[in-house]
Amino acid sequence: MNIINTINNIRSDFQLSKSKEKVIQQMNGLAENREKWIRKNKYYYKNLIEFLKFNIPEGSTIIEIGSGTGYLLNSLNPSRGVGIDISPEMIRTAKENYPEYEFYLMDSENITIEDKFDFVLISDTIGYFEDVQKSFEQIQKLCSSDTRVIITYVNFLWLQVLNLAEFLKFKMPQVRNNWLDISDITNLLGLANYDIIKTGRKFLLPVYIPLISGLINKFLANLPLINKLCLTKFIISKTSAGDNFPDTVSVIVPARNEKGNIEQIVNRIPKMGKHTEIIFVEGNSTDDTYEEIKSVCQKYSNELDLKYAQQDGKGKADAVRKGFEMAGCKILMILDADMTVPPEDLSKFYDAVSSGRGEFINGSRLVYPMEDDAMRTLNIMGNKFFSIMFTWILNQRIKDTLCGTKVLTKKNYENLKTTKKFLGDFDPFGDFDLIFGAAKLNLKFAEIPIRYKARVYGETNISRFKHGWMLLGITFFAMRKFKFT
Repeated sequence: MNIINTINNIRSDFQLSKSKEKVIQQMNGLAENREKWIRKNKYYYKNLIEFLKFNIPEGSTIIEIGSGTGYLLNSLNPSRGVGIDISPEMIRTAKENYPEYEFYLMDSENITIEDKFDFVLISDTIGYFEDVQKSFEQIQKLCSSDTRVIITYVNFLWLQVLNLAEFLKFKMPQVRNNWLDISDITNLLGLANYDIIKTGRKFLLPVYIPLISGLINKFLANLPLINKLCLTKFIISKTSAGDNFPDTVSVIVPARNEKGNIEQIVNRIPKMGKHTEIIFVEGNSTDDTYEEIKSVCQKYSNELDLKYAQQDGKGKADAVRKGFEMAGCKILMILDADMTVPPEDLSKFYDAVSSGRGEFINGSRLVYPMEDDAMRTLNIMGNKFFSIMFTWILNQRIKDTLCGTKVLTKKNYENLKTTKKFLGDFDPFGDFDLIFGAAKLNLKFAEIPIRYKARVYGETNISRFKHGWMLLGITFFAMRKFKFT
């Protein structure tokens, strides 16, 4: 069957407009030489693939919308790879080149696949969509609550440069149905019931010049203001939260020299969801904290689900990890035993994570006024500095990186452990460890403002200067891992 007949046969299914027919005809004509154009711009595609691999682990299930000849899909090594495209010739070529994957002739406005995928990829093809909102609504069929939709597209500021590159035969010619700004796409995603996780820009110099290209794209392109000039914009999103379903909760309480707070904690932690368990992990105390934990747990054993243990190593991070491994519930919460965050506020964290409004819930002490002596001035300045740095580094707003109260699901924690190979094991407190892992997994961040209280019993276990320098070093580590890759 020739191409004209094929287009005629699918016209009734796709309800092709003239603009779609124009796109199909152009893509059909380019299919044979598509991968030659890719090789001609191999530096750009190399960097694009590196960016996508950073966000999409090997072995994921991926569907690409506008998959062309399948080059990008194949480069990501999915366990199951599916591509759809409106061009018959692109699909025919993709099937010939990559028979191990599935390719379907299909319009993004009329998706008939019902399977769910780990990732939906829309790379440099959103400009071809005629009705972007309808396409986003159709793509919902492919998404579970854990699916991430990754969109890359061209910065409108590069329009004349790209037109010139096409005229000079440096770049494959393209017919675009739209030029959308980042605000337009995020608005359309919102209308189609998606939540935005993060946005950003990459690639200031898309051609290879030895030494210079790497320097510009890794460092200069990530600087504020200059970053707005980058060629490629990206959006990572997920389907919006649905109904709130009650779930089970494990509250992990790392405790070192907190004897006077233990019974209050047990009495003040609210009952949440279907079931709430409290897990104390004692950490090398010099007072009688461990004995107090055992006594209190025995006292309330008939009323509450209480567990306790002593940590094996040192540091809060080690204690939290031990508590997480002991946890038997689906939602994991961390509550510092100093009670500077009121235990009653945990119900707010539960509501946010159980409803899907956030996947990594972080407390923020820097919104409401604090009690006198709750945090020293130098500590406040340090927290605000880390907030600015981490918001820039991770492309997600985070106002208070060092609040000890953090919440995520057990499932996401298990996934987070796989990022250890990328991040290493360097954080004795565990706050940055969890934040980095959540950012690497593209979990949706949410922050709960809390009223930070002054400590009533004991003394802080944090040294402002010693630990401050350590945290500064961790910040530069994050900059290298997330920004300057």
